Amino acid sequence: MGGLGWKSRSNVTFVLGIIFALSCPITQAARILVVPVDGSHWINMKLLMEELNLRGHNMTVLCYSTTWFIKERLDLYQTIIVQAQDNFVAPSRKEMMEKFVLMSLDRLQNSHTLWGRIMLQYVMGTFLYDFHSLYQNFNTAIFENKTLLNQFKNANFDLILTDPLFGIGSMLAYYLKVPLVYNVRWQISGEAHFLTAPSPLSYVPFPGSFLTDKMDFFQRTENVIHSLFQHLISEFVVYPRYNELCHRYLGPDTDIKSILLRADVWLVRVDFVFEFPRPTMPNIVYIGGFQCKPARPLAAEFEEFVQSSGKHGLVVMSLGSIVDSLPMEITMKIAEALSQVPQKVIWRYDGETPPNIGYNTLLAKWIPQNDLLGHPNTRAFVSHGGTNGIYEAIYHGVPVVGMPLLFDQFDNLLKLESRGAAKVINIATMHSTDLLQALNEVINGTSYGDNMKRLSALHRDQTESPMERAVFWVEYVARHKGAGHLRSESHRLPWYAYYCVDVMIFLLSVLLLLTVLVVGTLKKLCRIALKKKQKIH
Repeated sequence: MGGLGWKSRSNVTFVLGIIFALSCPITQAARILVVPVDGSHWINMKLLMEELNLRGHNMTVLCYSTTWFIKERLDLYQTIIVQAQDNFVAPSRKEMMEKFVLMSLDRLQNSHTLWGRIMLQYVMGTFLYDFHSLYQNFNTAIFENKTLLNQFKNANFDLILTDPLFGIGSMLAYYLKVPLVYNVRWQISGEAHFLTAPSPLSYVPFPGSFLTDKMDFFQRTENVIHSLFQHLISEFVVYPRYNELCHRYLGPDTDIKSILLRADVWLVRVDFVFEFPRPTMPNIVYIGGFQCKPARPLAAEFEEFVQSSGKHGLVVMSLGSIVDSLPMEITMKIAEALSQVPQKVIWRYDGETPPNIGYNTLLAKWIPQNDLLGHPNTRAFVSHGGTNGIYEAIYHGVPVVGMPLLFDQFDNLLKLESRGAAKVINIATMHSTDLLQALNEVINGTSYGDNMKRLSALHRDQTESPMERAVFWVEYVARHKGAGHLRSESHRLPWYAYYCVDVMIFLLSVLLLLTVLVVGTLKKLCRIALKKKQKIH
């Protein structure tokens, strides 16, 4: 037989090309309004935006004029800056964090008691309340600016991508009737799951309780107390302030809780390799560790220092992006411990140099944390327990010495410690020998490194990377103009309907009525039988 003619071959190629094209998902460039939160949350959001930018999506970032870290990046996104109101003066990041760290250290002195942990939770809540006040000013400045709101309407955004910690993006999505995607770990009233997913307190530890998922009776009681305490703060302190704004700008029948729950997809920065197992919902997508990447070559100054560590290797230390330094008394204790280890140390630090800093320690205002953790010479990571750093340590298999200071850092390190991959010490009460002993134990004891390598292997063993998953679901919501079919109807239910309190009251009433009828009928039958018996006699 002769071969196919060129016309036939062309036709076959054309048909195959059409079939292949139809089998691939079509994603047009989406117009995305990004409403981020400052600090380490912005670092997460920016990484996701960089990936979306590579896919050709057009992004606009809405931020406040008092922002700390968010800068203009014309190559990545357009920026809309909302000016603070004339009578509002925002405190500096340094002032706020120094004050808050001192308050936290004071409360950590008694964190071994239930009352101490509740008071620590109260300090965190008070600090967040100040931020809620700041962002309420932001909210008001947005909704009072009719020109800006018209600009948003005319832009025809395909979706809003936001961190719901202060609710601004959620309120804008409701106002503009635009699909909503969260890049989230925390929302207005606490950890994301506790707002949107069932959270049985019998085995789901409440954030700040210092508990694991294995609780005895007294620990479950403590867990309930923590939950009630936070619930009271949310219902009577936090929500009312936002509800006032909702009623003013979104309508009298709105409230912040139902508006938060309207999100189409929650991209939750959690991986159950690290998190305790718990119930979830179909519109929750887990992207824990999405910021992690293979290590890149270090700059010459860092590489030379790391190579000088020899067989003992390197210790990396960082207290995160918003805490630059600690009180000198604690800083000197840390410096003394670090000076006694045989390893070289790179310490991210931006404060007054402690007088007892060791020759083995390099202080740097900024460090390439991911690349240092991925270096083969790194032996341990001294960390405050921030989510980004913890996942980078898991990704690269580096055991941790934890010194939590704020917010979820206590829970993060507790979870890692329960997995046998971290040693946690109380930074407020520690001596230099405590840190030295913890470092020696983590570096020289094989169990910590082995356990962390196991977590790393589990975390990496996925069909797709967390970043690919995050980008897919953002594009999914843009393609389908929402994902309401994944959203639970729970946000429409009042609390008594959600917990079926009304149903239980009804069933108990029916049972009580039946009991009364049965007892009454039996009494009547007994009287009739008694009368008949008397007549016979």
